[in-house]
Amino acid sequence: MTFQIEVDIHLMSEHLGALLAERGLVVGTAESCTGGWIAQSITAVPGSSAWFHSGFVTYSNQSKVEQLGLDPDLINQYGAVSKIVVENMVTGLVDKTTADCAIATSGIAGPSGGTIDKPVGTVWISVGDKAKGLMTREFLFTGDREEVRFQSVLESFRLLEFFLTRSEF
Repeated sequence: MTFQIEVDIHLMSEHLGALLAERGLVVGTAESCTGGWIAQSITAVPGSSAWFHSGFVTYSNQSKVEQLGLDPDLINQYGAVSKIVVENMVTGLVDKTTADCAIATSGIAGPSGGTIDKPVGTVWISVGDKAKGLMTREFLFTGDREEVRFQSVLESFRLLEFFLTRSEF
């Protein structure tokens, strides 16, 4: 990983932490393709225990079912890399913890695993809370595995920031 990537992620994490602290909110993460990188980035910031609850690395489909309470039929019908699955990852985390809001990621970082419908670089990110609901986006990132994961982390932070600062959507 290049130094610039580390700096970018750290700066975004600090900024998000300040925003969460200012609002008195605590975030949790439910990560698949990012493998805990979001949680690690958040906890690298001193004082993050004031605004970070916990992180679930639900890389396998079974872990999504066991840890977050996802209905396995949703995964079977839509696939792990889908809007409905990441949205249920967010609601599962918020329902199972005292986190005020959550970030969830699921995607195909590569180099293999892509299909015509879901090529390598396809990543779904969802953020949400109990009050404002969910905000979910699909991305098609380019680059190698590390670059896809890096972009997923940064876009997760950007999406949560947008979610928290937007009054209506």
